[in-house]
Amino acid sequence: MRLHDEWAVFLEQRELSAKPPAWLRTWDGDGIISRATTPKLADAIAATGVPFVDLTDRGRGYDFVSLRSNDDAIGRMAANHLLDRGFQNFGYCGFQSEAWSERRLVGFRSALADAGYECQVYESLWEGRSANTWDVENQQLLEWIVAQPTPLGIMACSDIRAQHVLNACFVGQRKVPEEVAVVGVDNDELLCQLCHPPLSSIIPNAEGIGFRAAELLMDQMQGKAPVANEEIEPLSICVRQSTDVVAIDDAEVAAAITFIREHACRGITVTDITQNVAVSRSTLERSLRKYLGRTPQQEIRRVQIKRVRELLASSDLTAEQIAMRCGFEHPEYMHVVFKRSQGMTPGEYRKTVQS
Repeated sequence: MRLHDEWAVFLEQRELSAKPPAWLRTWDGDGIISRATTPKLADAIAATGVPFVDLTDRGRGYDFVSLRSNDDAIGRMAANHLLDRGFQNFGYCGFQSEAWSERRLVGFRSALADAGYECQVYESLWEGRSANTWDVENQQLLEWIVAQPTPLGIMACSDIRAQHVLNACFVGQRKVPEEVAVVGVDNDELLCQLCHPPLSSIIPNAEGIGFRAAELLMDQMQGKAPVANEEIEPLSICVRQSTDVVAIDDAEVAAAITFIREHACRGITVTDITQNVAVSRSTLERSLRKYLGRTPQQEIRRVQIKRVRELLASSDLTAEQIAMRCGFEHPEYMHVVFKRSQGMTPGEYRKTVQS
């Protein structure tokens, strides 16, 4: 609004299943951003003839300009996060009949399948008359978790669902993250810190969705051809204690991986690893290939490039500043390594994720 136009905005926060507001029938407005989560609300909005951007992620199939998070990418990000920590047993805890949860499951499963793994799934109704009471839900979820082999990496479809999982682990005396690691979605700071232990969570680009929704609405109000639908990529993962673990039985190798992830952006070498962890270079090379499918040097570069991507997406730091923070002595070399691994330059990547 402040960059492009001056709008007078009426904000009404409503329940997903609430009836359409009575004032909508006679409202003389210019545009709407909302979530058409029920047929009645969708019909009421369509009847106004007003330009509309739909932010629902429930997949109702209405013919509106729509915008939402890329749920497939969210699922893949969670899978890669758990794979990076060495897990080989995986679970997904979602909500039945929720399109956004199903899409995240598809992405999670696809990334695991690409790595040669499967996952077990637990789903139940989120709301409605048929939904379980809390005590029944907690017991069923607990039984599902206890039946899985450990160490187990679980993706929950949302932070709320992840809190359910963590509570069941506490009741069932499953240690988190040593036996069960849990990652949620939304990075609700209050809820993530309320969890025990604090919850790791994927960060969707909520601000980017809001900005793009305003752009799409403005285009419609100016008579431009509407875009059918768009998906916005998630930003990154906020790692907290619920996944702060390396799920590898070999203590020395686990320590080496932890050392890499804590110090890669300080410009360490493979020699630095062997000098700080009681493992020989040959053993380290062989073990990392076995558990991660990468050499120690490749793992160092992977951690560095991951951090470069995070800083490009979430900051305005220059290439020189990012290179320094990520352990590259020269920004030119960071540029070469980044393009080789990502298929685009750092500048092109920043434009893509911040557009």
